[in-house]
Amino acid sequence: MDLTYRTPVAALGDDARAAFLTRTYAHLLGAILLFALIEVFLFTSGLAYPMAQAMLGVSWLLVLGGFVIVSWFASSAAARAESKAAQYGALGAFVLAEAVIFVPLLVMAELSVGGGVIASAAWVTLLGFSALTAIVFFTGKDFSFLGGILKWAFVLALVAIVAGVLFGFNLGTWFSVAMIGLAGAAILYDTSKVLHHYPEDRYVSAALELFASMALMFWYVLRLFMSRD
Repeated sequence: MDLTYRTPVAALGDDARAAFLTRTYAHLLGAILLFALIEVFLFTSGLAYPMAQAMLGVSWLLVLGGFVIVSWFASSAAARAESKAAQYGALGAFVLAEAVIFVPLLVMAELSVGGGVIASAAWVTLLGFSALTAIVFFTGKDFSFLGGILKWAFVLALVAIVAGVLFGFNLGTWFSVAMIGLAGAAILYDTSKVLHHYPEDRYVSAALELFASMALMFWYVLRLFMSRD
């Protein structure tokens, strides 16, 4: 169902908006913690290394493409899920999928650069996400105009990845910088969408959409940090 046909939380009272935002960001925090716990389990159990080896057996650009596609479809899943069970199912499935897709990148970072770069990238992502969220909250601006731009930008990113797979060229530092910018625009768009267009019963889906944008930024911040060493 299109979210625009539901009464948005922005049209409700202050108490309803505050409750919605509290639930949304609590679920976002829960998604981040679940992601971290899955990664800790995969690494401490030793499963991460054979998983990374298997996934890196195909083209690394295919892994990048899979990540972009999963991130892209997360937004659609967030908009379609109606019942609470469907919303929680979509959120849990997406967090699990992201945790699996992140495994080869995290293994590469740990082995080639060191675990410290992962923590540094996580902090930079958190600061960037917080700053962009603050812009939306304090300006009150509706960034829905970014929706069409983001769709085209994601299509171009996928075209670049497919071209890299077919013609064997690397997507280097500037691609990571561009994708960080795209992730930042997605955070502005998604946060604005949550504030202005989501109905009050869709806080789980709202958290999923925000988590997808944050994960996208983390992925490319980490890739950028790895490229400097």
